[in-house]
Amino acid sequence: MNKVNLFSICTFDGKALYKEIVMATEEFSDILCIGKGGYGSVYKAQLPSGDVVAVKRLHNMPEMASHKNFLNEIRALTEIKHRNIVKLFGFCSNSQHSFLVYEYLERGSLAKIFSIEEEAKELDWRKRLKIIKGIAHALSYMHHDCSPAIVHRDISSNNILLDPEYEAHISDFGTSKFLKNDSSNWSSLAGTYGYVAPEYAYTVKVTEKCDVYSFGVLTMEVMKGKHPGDLIAYLMSSSPEEIELKDLLDQRLRYPNEEIENILASVLKLARACLHVDPQSRPTMLFISRLLSTGPSSV
Repeated sequence: MNKVNLFSICTFDGKALYKEIVMATEEFSDILCIGKGGYGSVYKAQLPSGDVVAVKRLHNMPEMASHKNFLNEIRALTEIKHRNIVKLFGFCSNSQHSFLVYEYLERGSLAKIFSIEEEAKELDWRKRLKIIKGIAHALSYMHHDCSPAIVHRDISSNNILLDPEYEAHISDFGTSKFLKNDSSNWSSLAGTYGYVAPEYAYTVKVTEKCDVYSFGVLTMEVMKGKHPGDLIAYLMSSSPEEIELKDLLDQRLRYPNEEIENILASVLKLARACLHVDPQSRPTMLFISRLLSTGPSSV
């Protein structure tokens, strides 16, 4: 894809791109819809140039909520650039439509892949470790290299997209939050059920540790091939000696060799630390990212 040319269209010739998007999606036909999220539907669009892009069109929501999510996503994705974060090419908002134009990642979401047995089996243990590492790097970048720090607040398998090389890309920044230095980071509840940190039950203060918890859940999901559910309680209530690794792994894959088994055990130990009920006891994403890259069991 000629990304430079595509971006120039978005920047300098919005009317032309707008017409192309509406035509390429057949006026946002359900046939071309490839996913639905909390505040928008995503469509695959092939432009006259031959470039294929993903287009998220916002649902008709109460105007303020919809507009806030729209601006949130634009601000986040124009300020951050990372190989494991989806690229935003442009956006449009008028009386008829509001949409965002992204790079198209053909393998789709992690959630979709895990729901299809043949595709899940393609994700061997090394590919799964690569996915976990990529997500960790992106979150570390958002939390520690961006100023102000950015908390995603909705890390889940639906919001992790894979490219042809099985590189993970974090998407959907509609509920992300830029942290303020004055500690006044209070917000309404956001996120996906099953991934939200437990402290949200008694406070709505946003910190990076909310993402760390979600990363822990997602890491277990990548290992198991489905949301861990009650396995989280099992992992947290058992001593390390009591935990059977095979109970936490995807049964659709061949059991790993000794080398990979040791790495998976280390990663699950890390996931367990991320799921600590006390946010302050969870590791930072910088620590996790470095450990996954340089630890003795690094792949």
